[in-house]
Amino acid sequence: MREISVELIEEKIAEMCIEANHFLGTDVKNCIAEKMSEESWPVAKNILGDIGENIKIAEEGVFPLCQDTGMACVFLEIGQDVHLTGGSLKEAVDRGVKRGYEKGYLRKSIVEDPLRRINTRDNTPAYLNVDIVDGENVKITVAPKGFGSENMSRIKMLPPSAGEQGVKDFVIETCSLAGANPCPPIVVGVGIGGTFDKAALMAKKALLKPMDEANSDPYYSDMEKELLEKINSLGIGPQGFGGRTTALAVKIITAPTHIAGLPVAVNINCHVSRHKEAVL
Repeated sequence: MREISVELIEEKIAEMCIEANHFLGTDVKNCIAEKMSEESWPVAKNILGDIGENIKIAEEGVFPLCQDTGMACVFLEIGQDVHLTGGSLKEAVDRGVKRGYEKGYLRKSIVEDPLRRINTRDNTPAYLNVDIVDGENVKITVAPKGFGSENMSRIKMLPPSAGEQGVKDFVIETCSLAGANPCPPIVVGVGIGGTFDKAALMAKKALLKPMDEANSDPYYSDMEKELLEKINSLGIGPQGFGGRTTALAVKIITAPTHIAGLPVAVNINCHVSRHKEAVL
């Protein structure tokens, strides 16, 4: 049994909130550069160049990647041989988010009630997802999620008879309806199977997968490639000005489901696909 103080988790989350809002992952940056080299439409090529310049400016540490510094989505994988000490885990996570957003001068975007809309003024509470896994470590992932793209996400309970084509049609339709709203080029997370809520969670977790790694299942790897090609053929392009680059990547996660259902969820992210990972 290994003891880990929740204060360590708090401190790490505070750091990661700032880092995630300033430093985009190498896989995302490489993908944007690759798409820019392939883009033939001058306006689209220039916009991708501007996005690259924005990434460099954010890395200087003064301005974040986007003015919408997101809802702090925190994913914890806690080893079953870990004993957390020092108080409430949830409270420690929220303290970490508060410290990070205050120290980093990041926009506070959370309201305490969805209808009465009073800002909490410290970007808490965070969205917290906890998985218990083997081992004696704690893996932390912080993924600030902007809502221009979040608002374009959808979920549908398809009948099993809809099959593979029904899933593909729903994903493409979702991206088409989104248009320029999620600040394309987008990253598309897809969750297939499970239950209503499980599908949505898988779609969000799919956004955390490295862009430069293929799906381990050849069947879904082929589906990801096909969907990416068809989404890019929509012609929406960077920031909606047309071109070949509407999406950077499509990532799929699946789970077993009931014989009577085929849940599918699509969680859309903008080109600022922010997340940082750490292991304690």
